[in-house]
Amino acid sequence: MPKDVIIPLDFSSGREAYDFLALFPAGEKPYVKIGMELFYSEGPEIVQEIKRRGHRVFLDLKLHDIPNTVKKAAAALSRLGADIVNVHAAGTGEMMRAALASLTRPDGTRPLVIAVTQLTSTGEEAMQKELLINAGMEETVLHYAKNAKASGLDGVVCSPLEAGSVKAACGPDFLTVTPGIRFADSAADDQTRIMTPEKAREAGSDYIVVGRPIIAAGDPLAAYRRCVNEFLA
Repeated sequence: MPKDVIIPLDFSSGREAYDFLALFPAGEKPYVKIGMELFYSEGPEIVQEIKRRGHRVFLDLKLHDIPNTVKKAAAALSRLGADIVNVHAAGTGEMMRAALASLTRPDGTRPLVIAVTQLTSTGEEAMQKELLINAGMEETVLHYAKNAKASGLDGVVCSPLEAGSVKAACGPDFLTVTPGIRFADSAADDQTRIMTPEKAREAGSDYIVVGRPIIAAGDPLAAYRRCVNEFLA
């Protein structure tokens, strides 16, 4: 099972993203995540350009709408060449299957398709009081993960705290992509369910998404390499 560190390009412009990527030597092309801010600012071309520069791309738009709308959006995204695309598991199996079908290109290739379970910024109390989900966090995440697998998806986005349980419930080949990663000496920021890179590896994370501990570091390249060493050691 492949493992890697993914850096979210949480910038408001393509120029900022390119300047950040220029910090890395020519032979070092980190896996990157393009989220709503950068995609909405720069448009689909940002995905194609960063792919052209040799990076793998996780396109993090969290598709969540009626199945027909998601089907049409996914068809447009399939042409961009992203390596991972995500949807919201809360959109139900019909929506997830529609996304999967439309992300599959005429030649049969497709990106990995994964489903968001619960955001790592959401604690159990908020989930229950504000979202009116009465089940516990782990039970909810596992239910969403099982639905995603039954719909044919490749994995889920979850916190590293649930990665091991997802693997146990859905099998070792079902991918776990885990944000909420912090170094032992980093601030938690707005994340509530967090873990260090080393502990995330031990817990069963396949890909870890590490933003501010790398991007906001005094030496982002050194911070990235530290993260890789801790996660892949």
